[in-house]
Amino acid sequence: MPLLINGERIDLSQPTRELIYTFPELEEQAKRLRSQPAQSVGPKGLLYVQQREFAATTPKDGSGAICLTHCDGSDTETEVLLITNAVKVLSPNTECGRLEVHLVGGFNDDRHLSQQLTNQLLRAFDRLQDSIHLVTFCVTELNDRQEKGEHFPFIYGIAANVKTGEIFHATFPDKGPDKDLRSAIIFTGAKMVNIYDSRKEQLCIGPYFWMPFPHVDFWLAQDDQHLLQNLSTSPLAEPPHFVSDIRTALMYLKEHPFPDKTLFPSRKPWMYRKNDSGLWERVSSDQM
Repeated sequence: MPLLINGERIDLSQPTRELIYTFPELEEQAKRLRSQPAQSVGPKGLLYVQQREFAATTPKDGSGAICLTHCDGSDTETEVLLITNAVKVLSPNTECGRLEVHLVGGFNDDRHLSQQLTNQLLRAFDRLQDSIHLVTFCVTELNDRQEKGEHFPFIYGIAANVKTGEIFHATFPDKGPDKDLRSAIIFTGAKMVNIYDSRKEQLCIGPYFWMPFPHVDFWLAQDDQHLLQNLSTSPLAEPPHFVSDIRTALMYLKEHPFPDKTLFPSRKPWMYRKNDSGLWERVSSDQM
């Protein structure tokens, strides 16, 4: 079934920019989203999803299933199938409602990587058997701002209110448990994974396994500028904490060259559940 806007089939043979001319409401919605001041979210009640992760859940009444993910172009077709199926599994009555998608992110980067990923996502959703309704399209040029001749994104992060379905501009001072591990795994070529069991209301991390990361000592010996220029797709647009996060992730890989021995000897995931204060707490295997 096709990818739709207001019930009308999108013509993906035309340049993506033509979507904005054909459906001007997309630009208006993007402007409204960009105009929002970023809300600081968490840690109470927060389920943070980072690169190559996804999480799906529902409000307590069992309707309005929602899935949030961070795609980076590593395997777009498979990722779109995963997140769509995650919503469908949590939506037993598919006769009511519809499947909607909100695309936010990217900008007019020099290498046109954002545009390539946008095109991949649109085509992947268009190939699904289900009808998908494109509601928010704040990507590439619609999420682009210029400063002294350089391009930057307006929005670096979004949040979704599970109870209302609202999508909003957000920042996250706290990124949840095992941030270093979850960042390190990206360097090992990991595929997108589901990090949340909505039935048990538990965050599930791992188990992860990798081979010793090659040349890790070389990378750790480099200065900040070298790391920024060589490990970022858009060095000028990275947030201030980018390089420090990279160093922390590399150090984690150095300290755990064989995670099956030091991190996951039992081959079981690390599980967390929200406590009465809305914060994640590790649970033992007998509580799983």
